[in-house]
Amino acid sequence: MVSRLHFNNRYQRLLMYALMLFLAYIFAFPLLFMLVSSFKPETQIFKDLYSLRAILPSGELSLDNYHAVFEKSNIVRFFYNSLFITGVSVLLGLLINSMAAFALARLRWKGQAWILTGIIALLIVPFEAIVIPLLMLVAKLPWIEWQDGQFILVQSWLNSYHVQILPGMANAFSIFLFYQFFKDIPKDFDEAAAVDGATPLQIYWWIIVPISKPVFATVAILQFLTNWNQYLWPIMVVQSEDVRPVMVGIQQFFGVNTSWGEVMAYATLITLPVLAVFLFFQRRFVQSMAGAGIKG
Repeated sequence: MVSRLHFNNRYQRLLMYALMLFLAYIFAFPLLFMLVSSFKPETQIFKDLYSLRAILPSGELSLDNYHAVFEKSNIVRFFYNSLFITGVSVLLGLLINSMAAFALARLRWKGQAWILTGIIALLIVPFEAIVIPLLMLVAKLPWIEWQDGQFILVQSWLNSYHVQILPGMANAFSIFLFYQFFKDIPKDFDEAAAVDGATPLQIYWWIIVPISKPVFATVAILQFLTNWNQYLWPIMVVQSEDVRPVMVGIQQFFGVNTSWGEVMAYATLITLPVLAVFLFFQRRFVQSMAGAGIKG
């Protein structure tokens, strides 16, 4: 009886491992195909398309596709723009959204429930529904810029970094994630710190933030993905190549005479930062998801 039970458990584990490997192959196949194809000429890509060689580094391999990407597009500038916009957006988003959630979850003030209800209601409003009014607004907002050794007043936010950063800093979903995590932290921490004379800001910075690293990592990943992959908003508010992000730059790259190998090389380059950020925050992200499952 014991041996049969042991055999059944072993058989179930093998089936589970086989299923996980199959799912991993399905999810990894597009990435492998993209990476391998970026080193192949277009003729080799179509030649290997219907065989296992499509995801294997076989045939004629070279860096010609990557050279073509740097020659045919200003990808270095686009990368700098995207990294700057995304980095600042994530940092400001973490600060603003976490402080808003702290006020909703840990403090008591009049109208708190109505504000929380409004934030939750915003989760069902798609960005496409507000993009035109938002565009009309930022097109007429003034901004102070430094040009030719002096400050000048500009009557529009268009073609700038801040028009790609400021409108998306506060995010209803991020606030909700922080709120859900913060409200499950015992209030004893706040009360003990308040007895010692700590202000709400000190409680937030020295107590809540250090024990909330998993949710900060989760929000950082989600906001990085959102801002890095942003396409609709930048293409509407940016015409200048000086502040154009990499996702909009891909449209310009498609406009020139490109091969599929060059397209795969471009796609590989813009995918690497996303993978790097996820791998960096992976442990905290898993901890946050596991904690959410236990609480649920």
